[in-house]
Amino acid sequence: MQKRLGIDFYTKPSADVARELLGKRIIHNTPDGSALSGKIIETEAYTGPHDKASHAYGGKRTPRNRAVWTRGGHVYIYMVYGMYWQFNISTYIEGVPECVLLRGVLPENGDVAKANGPGKLCRYFKFDKSLYGVDLTQSDTVWIEDTGEMLDDKDIIATGRIGIDYAGKYWARRKLRFLAKDFENKLVKYRA
Repeated sequence: MQKRLGIDFYTKPSADVARELLGKRIIHNTPDGSALSGKIIETEAYTGPHDKASHAYGGKRTPRNRAVWTRGGHVYIYMVYGMYWQFNISTYIEGVPECVLLRGVLPENGDVAKANGPGKLCRYFKFDKSLYGVDLTQSDTVWIEDTGEMLDDKDIIATGRIGIDYAGKYWARRKLRFLAKDFENKLVKYRA
């Protein structure tokens, strides 16, 4: 039996949540009436105001990043390059701006190439700004379920994060990106 993830799951440090999200199932009931779902297979953790790659680095608070300052379990979605949505989940406790970026999902139809990057994932799942600030523990529109699948450390690859060279070598190389090992080649092969 699958169960929606609750507050206790999300109110942990982002690196823990990022690892534990692997193998969980995300569901989106879209405005057009379709239901889309898939298994989370790649994540990245952003660890708060000391993390130079975080939108909250140095304690920065803006209208754009207010959702990352909320209690864990809220959607923090924003656009990059004027064309790609990025779906993040706030983690930890209110007032501590940590989050997890969803980087890759295996859709129910099995076509990993449809959702193997943050922008492609948002296009496939029809995620947009209307989800900003949504509470995943309460929403009937988007939520994450525990499938009962538990990945061991041997089933997870931890690497440096992607596309954050601006934050410096230390932050770019920290192993805060997590992949389900069975999908590593497919994620890399098809990423645009």
